[in-house]
Amino acid sequence: MKITVVGAGAVGATTADNLVRKNVAEEIILLDIKEGFAEGKAQDMMQTSALLGFDAKIKGVTNDYLATAGSTVAVITSGIPRKPGMTREELIGTNANIVKTVVENLIKHSPEIIILIVSNPMDTMTYLALKSSGLPKNRIIGMGGALDSARFKYQISDKLNASANDLNAIVIGGHGDTTMIPLIKHATWNSVPVADFLTEEEEQEIVKKTMVGGATLTALIGTSAWYAPGAAAAAMVESIVHNQNKLFTASVYLEGEYGQEDINIGVPVIINNKGWDRIVPMNLSAEEEELFKASADAVRKMNDVLYAEGVLKK
Repeated sequence: MKITVVGAGAVGATTADNLVRKNVAEEIILLDIKEGFAEGKAQDMMQTSALLGFDAKIKGVTNDYLATAGSTVAVITSGIPRKPGMTREELIGTNANIVKTVVENLIKHSPEIIILIVSNPMDTMTYLALKSSGLPKNRIIGMGGALDSARFKYQISDKLNASANDLNAIVIGGHGDTTMIPLIKHATWNSVPVADFLTEEEEQEIVKKTMVGGATLTALIGTSAWYAPGAAAAAMVESIVHNQNKLFTASVYLEGEYGQEDINIGVPVIINNKGWDRIVPMNLSAEEEELFKASADAVRKMNDVLYAEGVLKK
């Protein structure tokens, strides 16, 4: 089995590193447009195999999509990363054409491929990939909700001094600092509501810190984060490859679910070898439903830019 990761920058390389360490596939292709960059990253990772005990192979290539032929899954991380003070939305003009071209090249050589989008603005790039590719909706997945949910669990675990592995907590909505919705009232600590351990003020603090989690890291390190995004992407790929039927929040195409149409946005889904298999309904409060509608409206405005700039046509 072959997996392709497009973009050998920090997020792409970390995704590939996580995949190769877990022997998720026999071969991982790391592709980048910069001459020698992916080759160097791949060789560096392969030199850890004797130390870390993995047998999977990782191969770096420069813009050679023929090497990706027969891939089961591709992860697209390519595009410019965020800088301090920059929103995910400001990336749309540059990254839209990159993502569209990458998707076309991947499908040309792997028509049955499942594509996981990491590039920002993630919901809009996922929508673009679906609309421009013609692939079935279940084979295009946006990663953002899995990352946001992991960050949510981190904030809860930090506040409660609990193991993040004992927590169930998800973030729905758009993958943006103002559009994501951490569902604090639904979060549990081994089936016990975390609200039983927190004040209202502590709950709101956790929600706020989660929502600006990406921006906080960008301000601290000067660019977008990579360890958690790479781990989130790899975990989703693993669920696809091994048919694990794991529940993630992911950006998928809605056709009436959660009251929305013609949009990719984060909702809970089952991930398996079909891509995303089914959407899991949730009993949202009236307030949560309003937040989700507002989030969808914001994502839809970004999608409109794709049509306004001619990247997509009605």
